[in-house]
Amino acid sequence: MNQFDEKMDPYFFQLVVSLQGGAMQQMGKIASPLTGKVERSLDMAKSSIDMLGMVKEKTEGNLSDEEKKLIEHVLYELRLNYVDELKKPGEPSTESRETDQAASAEEPESDQAEAGADSEAETETDKD
Repeated sequence: MNQFDEKMDPYFFQLVVSLQGGAMQQMGKIASPLTGKVERSLDMAKSSIDMLGMVKEKTEGNLSDEEKKLIEHVLYELRLNYVDELKKPGEPSTESRETDQAASAEEPESDQAEAGADSEAETETDKD
């Protein structure tokens, strides 16, 4: 067994980092590599964080010190970011927005939400 194997299993590292990346995407912190959009779903983010917590719990006593530090640090970071996202006023738990900087520079996000509400109201008025 080499020194890296004793400190950190590469598959364990990959699992933790993969769940971390998914949760960050779901919190709207990073864009989806598939769509290029920032998609926010706090319910899904909570599930990813809870899943990582379950991995920590189920592997208790079987991790090296480095693996234990990694999973604890990642969980700490994700939980802080999740609480930060929960505190954001007036934002639904699920939303999609373009990551195009030009679009966000032209129109503030609150104006975009109002514009979306106005177009929904116009659509309903057209139906009546």
